[in-house]
Amino acid sequence: MAGDLMPLLVNVLLQVGYAGMNIISMLAMQSGMHPLVLVAYRQIFATVAMAPFAYFMEWKTRPRITMPILFQIVLCSLTGATGNQLLYFLGLKESTPTIACALTNTLPAFTFILAVIFRQEYVGIRTKPGQAKVLGTIICVGGALLLSFYHGHSINIGESGIQWTYAQKMDKLSSASGGHGSMLGPFFLITSSLSWAMWFILQARMSESFPAPYTSTTLICAMASIECGLIAIIAKHDISAWSLRDPMRIIVALYAGVICSALAFCLSSWAIQIKGPLYVSVFSPLLLVIVAISSWALLGEKLYVGTALGSVFIVMGLYAVLWGKTKEMKLTKGTATEEKVARKLDDHDCMMVEKGDLELQSNAKPDGDHH
Repeated sequence: MAGDLMPLLVNVLLQVGYAGMNIISMLAMQSGMHPLVLVAYRQIFATVAMAPFAYFMEWKTRPRITMPILFQIVLCSLTGATGNQLLYFLGLKESTPTIACALTNTLPAFTFILAVIFRQEYVGIRTKPGQAKVLGTIICVGGALLLSFYHGHSINIGESGIQWTYAQKMDKLSSASGGHGSMLGPFFLITSSLSWAMWFILQARMSESFPAPYTSTTLICAMASIECGLIAIIAKHDISAWSLRDPMRIIVALYAGVICSALAFCLSSWAIQIKGPLYVSVFSPLLLVIVAISSWALLGEKLYVGTALGSVFIVMGLYAVLWGKTKEMKLTKGTATEEKVARKLDDHDCMMVEKGDLELQSNAKPDGDHH
C-alpha cells in the first residue's frame, strides 16, 4: 500500500506544482515581465539547482562527453528547453492558463506521429492497440483545433468569492494594454508541443549513448540559458526588462527554475523508475482540472464552450493513445516471454537428445569390448 501511495502523492503534487507555475507566470507576464526574460531566468536557476545533483550523483558513473554527445545535447536544448518553453510562455501570455494546459495534452499524440516518422514507433494499424493510438491521435489533434478555432458562448458557472486582488489588478492592467490574442496563443502552444515532442525523440536516442540524466539535464539547461538569454537580449534591449525588483518576478523565476524544472525532474525520474513512464503520463490531465478550477477561483477566468469541448476531446484522445501503448507493451512483453520459454524448451530438448546420445554411446562401449 505504501509503495503505491508515494508515487501517487508525488505525481499529484507535481501537477499541483505545474498548476501553480501557470497561474503565477500569467500574473508575472501581466505585470510586465517579458516571456523571453522569464524563460531565460528559469533556465539559469534550473542550471544552478541541477548542478549539485549532476556532480554528486553521477561523478563516478558519468560517461565521457564527446563531440557527437555535445551536438545531441545542443539539439535537445534547442527543442526541449529553448523552443518548447519560449513558445509555451509566449502562448500562455496570448491565451489563458486553461487553454495552455489543455493544448499541452496534445504532446503524446504529436510524439506518436514523430516517432512513427523517425521509425521509433510501430503503428500496427491491424491491431486494436494500433487502432487506438491512431484514433486517439486524430481525436487529440481534432480537440486542439476545436479549442483553437471555436470559442462559443461562455458557460455560466457563477463567480468565485475568493478572487485574488492582485490577480484582478494585473488582469485590468493586461486588458488595458491590449488583452489576449485570438489565434496567436493557441498557435504558439501547439508549436510548443511539437517542439517538446521532437525533444522526446532526440532524448530517447541520446539516453542510449549518454546514460547520465542529471548531467545531460544540467548541460541542456546551461545551454538553454545562453540561447534564451541571447534571444531575450535581442528582443528586449531595455535593462529594466531584466529587473527582479518586483517580488512576483523573482518568485516566478525561482519557482519555475527550482521547483518546476530541477525538483520536478528528480521527482519525475523517481516516479518513472518506480512505476514507469505511462503511469506518470496518466496524471497530465489532472493539471488541466486543477488549473481550470484555480483560474476560475483566483483569476476570475471564464470558461467557454469551445474550450470545454476541445479539452474533453484532447483528454479522450490522450487516454486512447496511452491505452493503445499500454496494450502494445503488454503484447510485446508477452511475445518476448513466450519466445524466451520456447528457447528454454528448445535448449532442454537439445540437452535431452545429447544426453540420450551419450547414454547410447556408453552402452555401446562394453558390447564392443565383449566381442
